[in-house]
Amino acid sequence: MSDPIKHECGVALVRLRKPLDYYFEKYDNVLWGFQKLFLLMEKQHNRGQDGAGIGAVKLGMPPGDAFMFRERDNGRNPISTVVRKQMKLYNELLRNGTIHPEFPATVKDSWPFAAEVLLGHLRYGTSGGYTKSACQPYFRRSPWPTRNLMLAGNFNITNVDDLNQRLIQRGAHPIFDTDTQTVLEEIGYHLDEAHTDVYHELRDAGTPSDQISPLICQRLDVGQVLSEAAEFWDGGYTLAGMIGSGDAFVLRDPNGIRPAWYYVDDEVVACASERVALMTIFDREAEDIQEVLPGHALVIKADGTYSLREVTKPRQPLYCSFERIYFSRGNDPDIYQERKALGAALAPQIRQAIGDDLAHAVFSYIPNTAETAYYGLSEEIGRSQRHIVSKAIIEAHESGTLSRQLVEDLLNNNWPRREKIAHKDIKLRTFISQESSRVQLASHVYDITYDVVGPKDALVCVDDSIVRGTTLKQSILRILSRTNPRKIVIASTAPQIRYPDCYGIDMSEMGKFIAFQAAVSLLKESGGGDLIKEVYADCVAQQEKAPEEQVNHVKRIYDEFTDVDISARIAQLVFPKSEDWGGEVEIIYQTIENLHKALPHHRGDWYFTGDYPTPGGFSVLNRAFMRYYENRQGRSY
Repeated sequence: MSDPIKHECGVALVRLRKPLDYYFEKYDNVLWGFQKLFLLMEKQHNRGQDGAGIGAVKLGMPPGDAFMFRERDNGRNPISTVVRKQMKLYNELLRNGTIHPEFPATVKDSWPFAAEVLLGHLRYGTSGGYTKSACQPYFRRSPWPTRNLMLAGNFNITNVDDLNQRLIQRGAHPIFDTDTQTVLEEIGYHLDEAHTDVYHELRDAGTPSDQISPLICQRLDVGQVLSEAAEFWDGGYTLAGMIGSGDAFVLRDPNGIRPAWYYVDDEVVACASERVALMTIFDREAEDIQEVLPGHALVIKADGTYSLREVTKPRQPLYCSFERIYFSRGNDPDIYQERKALGAALAPQIRQAIGDDLAHAVFSYIPNTAETAYYGLSEEIGRSQRHIVSKAIIEAHESGTLSRQLVEDLLNNNWPRREKIAHKDIKLRTFISQESSRVQLASHVYDITYDVVGPKDALVCVDDSIVRGTTLKQSILRILSRTNPRKIVIASTAPQIRYPDCYGIDMSEMGKFIAFQAAVSLLKESGGGDLIKEVYADCVAQQEKAPEEQVNHVKRIYDEFTDVDISARIAQLVFPKSEDWGGEVEIIYQTIENLHKALPHHRGDWYFTGDYPTPGGFSVLNRAFMRYYENRQGRSY
């Protein structure tokens, strides 16, 4: 993806099901669990680079001893920084004789992350700033183990203000920081209630005071706590949490918008945002990794038992399609095939765009994450061309005109060339750079391969998606035009991004979407500018309605034009300003129909279609359009 949108956050949880002695005796490694957490985070580094954090809960610590720990960092290479800091402490304790790995109890007593329950988070900030304090996990402290809560997630909640008001009405003083803080306080409130109920029940029954705390840990119903807390949430979320008693959980939203997977064996329960991370770290096949079902929570008790609990009533599964198009690692077996299918689906449109003149076409991709889709496109172009050649040979044979020369001509002519045109010369993820310097940086990130594209050639480049078109116009197309083709075709494996996302991806400003800019441009050109004012008035009017009563009025702007009309105008808007190149640019987008064929199980497409899975999505869209019309910058949620 050449445009700078925010990624998804990532979570990892490791729950050891054996004492630390077991891992030393079997693996000669008392840090086995900690290292698994680190590896799960590294394998999901694609999901977050703004910050990282880890947390730990030690089981069975004597009253008065510390049992819950946290470390966070928001600097460069935050995962390595967090882990390196803890390993430095470990090595210091080792050198001064405080710990002896052959005696795991000494490590557990003295080193914070020699723990049975471990939580990791990778952050891409969409709110709350970029300070260390905004990094997860968030921590709610109490002297009672069952009231301590540590939380990390990949999520956005759309109705934070309403949830904060509910807390205020209970007499609470919530910290108006982020939706993470709101969710932490909401779960914490119900956790306190459950703790108090069990405490009074045990006390009234005459239970000795020294037995009350362990019994509360046993009787605490984490699934019920989560069910009560999540009752009014609107958004997409995967939340991972640890309670000081040793209980842990991973909770998924009712539509399954955000991904969550888990692996269980006799030694460990491990969870992650991506299946392939668990497959790699635990050396397992895809079928060994299970999905946390929509509306369910994987609850792991302090004794190591686990269960999948329905927490909120599951709704229609609408898994985020962007997870498959771009966000998740492409070495997942299903994602790899889906990305190839997305590329293959573009073949008919591309053949039409180049006049089916494959002999004068060069196929490539930019950025590197579009490579898998490029393979799918290449295979489909080759397959269809072989079909054409085979048919011609059969027809010539049947008509008696088959000759060696004809076969050689068919085999040698009208076949595409596949080249690596763009080379990423610097290991720099341009989407995390500051906006003011990003364009200049991007122009130096890529080098091109010279003398493989001729002036009669069409250069076809596959991209994952095109959000704003800024980098395409100011950098990518200028770079590609140096090859001096007659035409550049940019083929997006994703459809036109027309609407904001509010469930985890930070793309919420309507005026920045190139598809929206194109539609507005066409509308004004055709004399339909009054429709924009009408849509604004309708958005203002429905602000007074409940979220579930709001509808998508913005669709009316797009309904005035075909997808082809909008794509053609996008090509005009992103055409590079260059005195040295006078070629043609065509932009091709995936169709919604082909998107659904390629991703049959991931039908979350609200940023393409405007069909939001929750009422809060329509509220965010409403505000986003109003902010655009009023020329106000910033997020709409």
